[in-house]
Amino acid sequence: MTDSSDAPAPGATANGPVEMLRRVNEAIARQIVGYHDVVRALSTALIAEGHILLEGVPGLAKTQLVRTFARTLQLSFRRIQFTPDMLPSDILGATILRPKDQQFEFRPGPIFANVILADEINRAPPKVQSALLEAMQERQVTLDGVSRPLPVPFIVIATQNPLEHEGTYPLPEAELDRFLFRWIMGYPSAESEVEILRSRTRAAEAESSGAVLTPEDVDRLRALHRDVFVHEDLYRYLADVVRQTRADKSLLLGASPRAAVQFLMAVKAAALLDGRAYVIPDDVRRLAFAVFNHRVIVRPEVVSRAAPGSGAAGTPGPVAQLIAQDLDAIDVPR
Repeated sequence: MTDSSDAPAPGATANGPVEMLRRVNEAIARQIVGYHDVVRALSTALIAEGHILLEGVPGLAKTQLVRTFARTLQLSFRRIQFTPDMLPSDILGATILRPKDQQFEFRPGPIFANVILADEINRAPPKVQSALLEAMQERQVTLDGVSRPLPVPFIVIATQNPLEHEGTYPLPEAELDRFLFRWIMGYPSAESEVEILRSRTRAAEAESSGAVLTPEDVDRLRALHRDVFVHEDLYRYLADVVRQTRADKSLLLGASPRAAVQFLMAVKAAALLDGRAYVIPDDVRRLAFAVFNHRVIVRPEVVSRAAPGSGAAGTPGPVAQLIAQDLDAIDVPR
């Protein structure tokens, strides 16, 4: 199998994907320190037309990060704080009767934006969580028999606290499978934390650092993404990795065919952001954990034998460690 093709490298130009990602990273770093890997994950999901679940303890600047990410791309942003008393109409909107002329009018909910921050998504009841399924999968919502398209591009970035479970509802498997990645956000490094403290003593910068890209740039990246070359051997390689999650005896549930398709979209976007017009095996290996860790289910008896772990954000607990070990054990070419 070859690792290259005759396709031109899209990142070789001054306005290529690599340069675009650098500009987005620099713009966000003016306000938020130390999360280049998360910015890359957000960019990958946006190009691959996927959604992302950010898991981390409170205080990691997840909301500010997502808001700044949307601002740098000139995309509309809405934050939805999920609570146990929410109704589906709080997200989707509702059709109301205008008393003045006795006409019905649709008032769109906060879901009608390019970037949706679903904050503490696991605090909403199942009916509200299920209301997101059509939006995430079909990019539309249906109310009163009328389907209404959502803005393009559209991405849901959900957050949840990995430690606090009181008053929360487990996300159903069908909803988890709609997320391209579950990205575990850890604490910043020592150097980054010092820089965070130092930045608070300097004169505050303007709230908006200005957009560095436009929605048209996102459309162009998505067009380039569709043309990323995948060798036939890479298709089989990726399929073998997905099928191994179903064959592993320590896993009760493996990855679905939908996961395989999303995995392919993710590795193509990763190649693009590396400045390549072709996929290599390292793209598959690098993203395997983020794609699988929320989709597969480890057997209870295997979990009970695992060594205790902290489970804190950035330090995978026993289940996450088992998944990582299973992926490392997959017999694939190096």
